[in-house]
Amino acid sequence: MNIQAKYTPVLDPDFIAPVLWTKAFEEKVAAEPNSHVVELALTRLDGTCFRWSGKLLPNEGENVALNHFYVERIVKFLLWMKGGCTILVAGDDSVAEMLAATYCKGGAREFDWDFIGTQIYDQPIQVKAVPAAELPAEKSTSVALGRNLDGYRIGFDLGGSDRKAAAVVNGEVVFSEEVVWDPYHQKDPNYQLEGVDDSLIRAAKHLPQVDAIGGSAAGVYVNSEPRVGSLFRGISKEDFQRVIRRMFYTLKDRWCERMGKDVPFEVVNDGEVTALAGAMGMNDDAVLGIAMGTSLAAGYVDPEGHIMPWLNELAFVPVDYQEDGGVDEWSKDKGVGAMYFSQQAVARLAPRAGFSFGDMPFPEQLKKVQAAMAEGDERARKIYETIGVEFGYTIAYFANFYGIRNLLFLGRVATGDGGQLIIDKANEVLAGEFPELHINLCVPDEKTKRHGQAVAAASLPKLG
Repeated sequence: MNIQAKYTPVLDPDFIAPVLWTKAFEEKVAAEPNSHVVELALTRLDGTCFRWSGKLLPNEGENVALNHFYVERIVKFLLWMKGGCTILVAGDDSVAEMLAATYCKGGAREFDWDFIGTQIYDQPIQVKAVPAAELPAEKSTSVALGRNLDGYRIGFDLGGSDRKAAAVVNGEVVFSEEVVWDPYHQKDPNYQLEGVDDSLIRAAKHLPQVDAIGGSAAGVYVNSEPRVGSLFRGISKEDFQRVIRRMFYTLKDRWCERMGKDVPFEVVNDGEVTALAGAMGMNDDAVLGIAMGTSLAAGYVDPEGHIMPWLNELAFVPVDYQEDGGVDEWSKDKGVGAMYFSQQAVARLAPRAGFSFGDMPFPEQLKKVQAAMAEGDERARKIYETIGVEFGYTIAYFANFYGIRNLLFLGRVATGDGGQLIIDKANEVLAGEFPELHINLCVPDEKTKRHGQAVAAASLPKLG
């Protein structure tokens, strides 16, 4: 296929942007009169269903490998963006067979098969070929959350080193507090449960009553239930199921009893709340939040101003289609987001730029590169330029799946002169390659940094 890129990442010249590869493939399909339609449904046990459809080349010769690569990479993206445990395929049995052989025990995507299926949705991923008439309709069973500011509310955020809680009255913070804690290595699940309750009690002392409670935390949450989270990594599987899985429902029951009424209680991933806080700060919607830190974190606010019950775990989605893309040691997949847009990306590119860090931990490598950038070191500049170019192409690819007017950029990699260079190069790519896209790249303002997360978290539940 003929893939023409106007911009080449200086330290990663073999980078293949999925947005360009996909465009070339779809142009090839459009020129083929015997192309055929394939339709997918990605479902969850609660009845939620997401749909996708596309056209493929005739299943002959080298077309088969192209078709399979095209569909598998999109399925991988949708799994980590939307979430689901059953993949229904209509229109091409060979695609169904390929996906079944890929997403299974011993398959190339065994990590995704187990992690998304078993750990998040309580069932290993299954792939089934079905007639098109049997594909279920698109359906979301969960209620959109956020932007509810009425009443007396508590918002909280759970981090690895501290837990934050704020008392909020009609959208205004009247009290906020950070309490140091160490949840990572705790084996007793009551440490997390009672710790959160303690912060809620502290905040409630500054309110005449509590009408609603909303929170955010790192990890994957489904209907306010933790499914995977670093805050609970010291907890045994048995105690996780017994206590942590229903932890926030236990807290809800306590607060309903204390208040003598129903107290709505919602908890979601911290990336989602960060995006919501940014949207509220900008007074605009259609916001994709991207945090380049230890890994790649993301959150999304839709054009209607709400966060949706999706995974948005973009650390695992494909962002580079080159044969020798960076390999993620956890998922064993190559070319995924965490390797390109996090401190891991800096460590991946540093040797190519001429730095020799050896076995230095990634956070320390990032500090060294940031210091070099501040001193005008051309090697550091090349690292940030490379990330920026690749980010620009990736933003355009994300726009194929998300409605985006604003991209909120934050995280350790985003700080300093290097962060601004990433934004500048990404904007250059977007303007030069994708002028039809009008996406505002921005960083959080000071008000959002101070209280935005607490107010956004508190706004999650709807009263009544």
